[in-house]
Amino acid sequence: MKSEGDLGGAARALLDRDEVEGVLSGAFYTPAEAPRSRAKTRTTGAGAASEPGAAPPERPQHYKVICISMYTEDLDRLDEMVSALKARGMTKANRSALIRHALSQVDLDKIPKGI
Repeated sequence: MKSEGDLGGAARALLDRDEVEGVLSGAFYTPAEAPRSRAKTRTTGAGAASEPGAAPPERPQHYKVICISMYTEDLDRLDEMVSALKARGMTKANRSALIRHALSQVDLDKIPKGI
């Protein structure tokens, strides 16, 4: 059985830091709306409570976080490609960026039937 330290290394190798931070910051670390009974509590700084009756801050409209299913072999290939790009000095390369680039190259007339 693997130790907890070995599993942490495996997780770091599997998960792209930029993607994970993007998802966590948008979903898990977004401050929750203050309950109505505590609306008068005032704080300052990045986690400041919003004013009573104020509209919640708008979420970015130029992207959405989604979940898709992929075969493990395809994910392995994708991760190898991301690693190769990073080795070439493209330090911000990640799965999402590579998939977006691939989508820009697709010619729908060349897609085989029965995809």
